Amino acid sequence: MKSSNPALSGETFTGLSFSANRADAMTIQGTVYKTFLLLLLVMLSAGWTWNKFYLAGGNAASVSTWMMIGVFGGFIVAMVTVFKKQWASITAPLYAVLEGLFIGGLSATLEASYPGIVIQSAGLTFGTLFAMLLAYQAGLKATENFKMGVFAATGGIAIFYLAMMVLSFFGIQPSFMYGNSLLSIGISLFVVVIAALNFIIDFDIIEQGARSSMPKYMEWYGAFALMVTLIWLYIEFLRLLSKIRSR
Repeated sequence: MKSSNPALSGETFTGLSFSANRADAMTIQGTVYKTFLLLLLVMLSAGWTWNKFYLAGGNAASVSTWMMIGVFGGFIVAMVTVFKKQWASITAPLYAVLEGLFIGGLSATLEASYPGIVIQSAGLTFGTLFAMLLAYQAGLKATENFKMGVFAATGGIAIFYLAMMVLSFFGIQPSFMYGNSLLSIGISLFVVVIAALNFIIDFDIIEQGARSSMPKYMEWYGAFALMVTLIWLYIEFLRLLSKIRSR
């Protein structure tokens, strides 16, 4: 099965043995508990960089180094987690702390320019999560065509973002990506929709993992995967709202 979330790809359960002992098997309840724990770590870490920003009088330079450590460190830890799922009980919390450093600084910086944007983005993010969960429980399932479509769209977004990053190294920042035009806002809306659809695939694979009695550490991995999508969606909402409010 394929997922547009790299943490929940077609090979997520490949090579894993089923747990004969139900007490040592993955459960949905355990995954939910661990997701809340990771979310708490993200919030605590984000709160630290947030406070550091404002204690420095709103100086972005005071958190820029921590943001870089967070974003690049988080990426490295995420890749380790994807390929070493057995380490997820250690790497997933570490990922949450590192990503918190990044989004805390990013949130504080944008909040200084657009008061209220953080609570708006957080509300939209969790609102979308619960809406997708309700839709999934109501019967919206991740069919093979659905998975292929979301996977292709997310892959295209990843390539597009990579191209924009390379161009930025040469001082090129296309207005349709970084500006506040209707086209730029439309692109952000599209990315938000694709990020939200990832939740359906995430829910599906986690449910199947629990039903198949995957090893207990897969609860940490499932929670990690949900956090990847949740953080991505939150950042995209920040990007979208900042474009709208700057018009």
